[in-house]
Amino acid sequence: EVQLVESGGGLVQPGGSLRLSCTTSGFTFSASHMSWVRQAPGRGLEWVSGISDGGGVTVYRESVKGRFTISRDNAKNTLYLQTSSLKFEDTGVYRCARLRPGVPWRLIRFIEKYDYQGQGTQVTVSS
Repeated sequence: EVQLVESGGGLVQPGGSLRLSCTTSGFTFSASHMSWVRQAPGRGLEWVSGISDGGGVTVYRESVKGRFTISRDNAKNTLYLQTSSLKFEDTGVYRCARLRPGVPWRLIRFIEKYDYQGQGTQVTVSS
């Protein structure tokens, strides 16, 4: 059974930081391209950042570039998202997601190409 479990969310002031984690099981993590996606109140699910299976390539949506860093530890089957300089608009439920096996890397930004997501961890940026 595939499982993705996020943690690390919380309430933070603007400008603050959080480190999100996603522990996985039930599939070959080291062979899977992974992403973080988020759902903000009143908005649809949006892709945030992706990382290749080996961790050598990372990509970000424009609004988080320079503020978020995605990484992974394949020995621990865990995905991370280090966030910093958080803004009100970063508020939302953050989920890790697995790109469906066989889907090419160039489609990493397309939400519909993911087959599994976790339940998410809430990030609230508020003063």
